[in-house]
Amino acid sequence: MVIDSQPRQALVRRVTGLARSTPGRLSLIIVVLVVASLASGWLSTWSVNRQERALQDLATRSEPLAHAAQEVYRALQDADATAASAFLSGGLEPPRLRERYEADIAQAQAALSVATASSPDLTATLSAQLPVYTGLIETARSNNRQGFPVGAAYLREASGLMRTQLLPAAQELYRAETDRVARAQDEADFPVVPVLVALAFVVALVLAQRYLTRRTNRLLNIGLVVATAAAVLSLLWVTSASVLVMRDVGDSREASQQVDVLARARIATLTARGEETLTLVARGAGQNYEKNFVEVSRRLEEQLEQARRLGGGEAVEQAVRHFRQWQQVHQRIREADDAGQYADAVALIDNPYFDSLDQDLVRAIGAARQDFSDEVAVARTALAGTVVGVMALAVLSAVGSTMGLWQRLKEYR
Repeated sequence: MVIDSQPRQALVRRVTGLARSTPGRLSLIIVVLVVASLASGWLSTWSVNRQERALQDLATRSEPLAHAAQEVYRALQDADATAASAFLSGGLEPPRLRERYEADIAQAQAALSVATASSPDLTATLSAQLPVYTGLIETARSNNRQGFPVGAAYLREASGLMRTQLLPAAQELYRAETDRVARAQDEADFPVVPVLVALAFVVALVLAQRYLTRRTNRLLNIGLVVATAAAVLSLLWVTSASVLVMRDVGDSREASQQVDVLARARIATLTARGEETLTLVARGAGQNYEKNFVEVSRRLEEQLEQARRLGGGEAVEQAVRHFRQWQQVHQRIREADDAGQYADAVALIDNPYFDSLDQDLVRAIGAARQDFSDEVAVARTALAGTVVGVMALAVLSAVGSTMGLWQRLKEYR
């Protein structure tokens, strides 16, 4: 026992003695600073890489997918409203309505194919039920052209399928994709921990310099000065770039919020149009559709006012004016229908204000999406070269620390 413990005790005394000596402390400081420099550089580059990936995802994946999901909902809603409008014409529907319906279905399928690549589980219901819906519409159309009353029943069944299965599935898809946009924006936020670690490393370099000053009576150590300058530059680079990114991402949040409000307003517009049309299709039994129209119109008005507060611009102002004009025409439609003047009510429903409102919202959404893309592009520019620069400065800081302390360490040999 004694024989075994003596070498261990001797080893412990050598290690503790070395640690208490100046050369031993200098060697330990070299190791600590080199490890800290590389660790801080790695953590900073990791955080910058994370921000770059998040911004790239926003630019090339999350936002385009959110728009595709919104387009699925919009196209389906407009197809349903257009099919109902075409049904009111009786017999052979106007070619422009038929073309609009077919374009909506084609757009919904195209947007659905884009969204399916990202979220196959969320698009399963849409992929399965959309052919069923179009089949019901074709059956309703065929019966309506022949003057069979059963066509209205098929139209209501198709609209019910749209409301109970297709639109809820499309809404779930849209919410999932907009949540993905929000998560990507969160990932591009300010890197608090890496900045604090970099700041701690700068403090450690300053303390090492003070220790050497007391030990050697030399005011500056060139190696540590270079290391400190490199660390400070790296810290300022990451901090300033992250502040710019945080500002631009904050602006992109406002733009994405504007897109979301406008998209929901456009969907509400199409929903109200469908309710308005189905009220007439029901021929005196459409009280529930009219009730839904009033509720959706109230929600649409609130969304337009919210878009105004968010700075929607001229397109939103025009949308508000066209919405009010549409509401006035709707009141005349209801008065004519309630008075038994069905043909007059049907003639009034084909007014320009709904289409104008829809186009206003399209322009406003396009402008908001462009603002979003511009902010993300500016944020990506702010990070250009940061990864390479920070890693190079970390290596320079490690080399400077080693060279500066090594010069002092050689004096003890």
